[in-house]
Amino acid sequence: MRTMTLKIEGMGCSGCVNSVEQALLEVQYVESVNVDLDSGIAKIIYRENEPDLQEMVQAVEDAGYAASKV
Repeated sequence: MRTMTLKIEGMGCSGCVNSVEQALLEVQYVESVNVDLDSGIAKIIYRENEPDLQEMVQAVEDAGYAASKV
């Protein structure tokens, strides 16, 4: 397993956190996601095959937020 960190912008509540986590969990190879509301950081654990960064960013954007790799 490997880890990737994304900076998420636009979250304001725990519902936002849940939306981002669910969106990222739908990306291929992603095993688990932990989003911290206060820091705006998403820690993503994925299988050896690295998920496509653009696909993860797009999933977050489709959920209504902005994302960039840290």
